[in-house]
Amino acid sequence: MQFTLHSNNRLTILLHALGWCIILFIPRYLITTYGGSQGSHFLHQFYFNAAVYGTIFYLNYLWLVPKYFIEDKKIAYFLLAAIVVVGLYFLMHYVNEFIFHEPEHEAKMARLMAELNQEKGESRPPIEQFKIYNYFSTAALITGFSLGLGVIQQLSKNEQKRKELEKEKLNSELAFLKSQVSPHFFFNTLNNIYSLIEIDTEEAQAAVLRLSKLMRYLLYDSDNGNSKLIEEINFMNNYIDLMKLRVSNKVDLVVNMPEQVPDISIPPLLFVAFIENAFKHGVSYREHSFIHINMTIDDNVLRFETQNSLGKSGGEGESKHSGIGLENVKKRLTLLYPDKHDLRISRTNDTFKVKLEIEI
Repeated sequence: MQFTLHSNNRLTILLHALGWCIILFIPRYLITTYGGSQGSHFLHQFYFNAAVYGTIFYLNYLWLVPKYFIEDKKIAYFLLAAIVVVGLYFLMHYVNEFIFHEPEHEAKMARLMAELNQEKGESRPPIEQFKIYNYFSTAALITGFSLGLGVIQQLSKNEQKRKELEKEKLNSELAFLKSQVSPHFFFNTLNNIYSLIEIDTEEAQAAVLRLSKLMRYLLYDSDNGNSKLIEEINFMNNYIDLMKLRVSNKVDLVVNMPEQVPDISIPPLLFVAFIENAFKHGVSYREHSFIHINMTIDDNVLRFETQNSLGKSGGEGESKHSGIGLENVKKRLTLLYPDKHDLRISRTNDTFKVKLEIEI
């Protein structure tokens, strides 16, 4: 995040420097190419006027906009902006009249204006009025531009802060999801392993090993932001194998995971909530039940599906099937894959289906 902010600052400085280079280079180029007797006078006056307009811009952009306009002190902002513009006008007028003033050049300009008025039969304002109009119109445009630029920059900062807060919220929700996965799942799994020890010692040892791998992934491996897809698939396989300890052979359990997995990273624990819900609501010991879990990857799209049966006790709406983290996963997908995922959850009287597609 800091790299992005520093990059934005460097880009802003570079654009300002480039703009000033262009502004300062153009008059020198024109005078060098089409130079005349008034070249030096024009160049000095142009640079001074550019410095005045630059002062208006940066006072507004760096001080008035963030300190007053953004802080909702708009009356003070407009008052101070007007004071800055008017004050710098008198400074510019004084310097141009008493330092860069050349009577011959001014008289020549006045004669040209008079001749132009005579030829066209128009009454143009005196040169002094034209200078005043030119200054204040230019100052108004510069003030408006710097105001807009400052507001846009502030909106960008606000958006950056919003994303940082969303990221912090996402991390806290992930930690909450882990805390929800852990207690009841581990409690039930340990009970099943305890019962399995006397029946099948080797299977019990294998279950303990799978549980340790699952705990390691939950506690350590998934704390690094993103996880390798193969690690997430291994986690799901271990999770499903441990859940099988609670499922009888009468349950139609079908699991298909990809054998060839690309070397990509994804946010951890995106799918476990759907699998947990399938086992929670898809197992019935009195009637036929099924759980189908499928994942495929093709054309840079990851597709994950779960489909499970619903018993007669499971018909009180989708909220009953939210499980430990369905709503959490919906929010995470919205934050992590905006416009790059499609989550569809459907339900009939006897079937609950989840279909998720993610562009990877």
